[in-house]
Amino acid sequence: MKLKAFLPAVVIAVVVIGLLVVFVPKIQFGSKEGEALISQAALYEKEGKLSEARDTYRKAYESYPDPAIVNAAKPKAEELSMKILFSPIVDSNSKEYAVQAGDSLAKIAKVFGTTIELIKKSNNLPGNNIRQGQKLKVVTSKFSVVVDKSQNILLLKQNDDVMKTYKVATGLNNCTPVGTFKITTKLVDPVWYKTGAAVPPGSPENILGTRWMGLSKEGYGIHGTTDPSSLGKQATAGCVRMLNSEVEELYGILPEGTEVTIVD
Repeated sequence: MKLKAFLPAVVIAVVVIGLLVVFVPKIQFGSKEGEALISQAALYEKEGKLSEARDTYRKAYESYPDPAIVNAAKPKAEELSMKILFSPIVDSNSKEYAVQAGDSLAKIAKVFGTTIELIKKSNNLPGNNIRQGQKLKVVTSKFSVVVDKSQNILLLKQNDDVMKTYKVATGLNNCTPVGTFKITTKLVDPVWYKTGAAVPPGSPENILGTRWMGLSKEGYGIHGTTDPSSLGKQATAGCVRMLNSEVEELYGILPEGTEVTIVD
């Protein structure tokens, strides 16, 4: 009799525990550890240890991916990633290079698969002149791009790490092609060729904005805009549209041949 009375209580306890496991918010598990990592990252940042701060912010949201931790740590990691990229700080994604006789910025950029613009910006170079023996930071990591049409965002990746998230516009009625492509052409202040006309750079009617990065899918590319209000929407004829200041930033980072993956 006692056993029969005990069994329903056991069943009820098991059910209650199961419901708790399913429905108790996961933010409760590991949030203190995540917060501790964020605090440590903030301390590193205050001390000027930017690489350590970036890596610790990343560890926080990758190890404890609840919304509060991600929302606090991910933007800081991306901010520091870009700050380090555009600074003379040499980290695991770059090296110090001594300029050799006969070198030019174009030659160095080609050897290391980077861009002249990025070498200049990360070394605070006012022009293209360099001298033999000069020490330069050169980025050695591989960049790639992922465009997520479902969210209208573009992710800049350095190796496997997301460096920055950009809001973009993609094709109306989901017409932006899906697949993996490469950047094959790069143009500053592109002319927009439409039926019966060539719209010059700077014209308010030139929907390409200030930069064009053409893809291996003919007729499609990543470009600027004259209509910032369209960002975050499906609004283009199929291309990926960005804010001018942001496409200019991306243009300076990505060499021709960069892989661009577009997903639904």
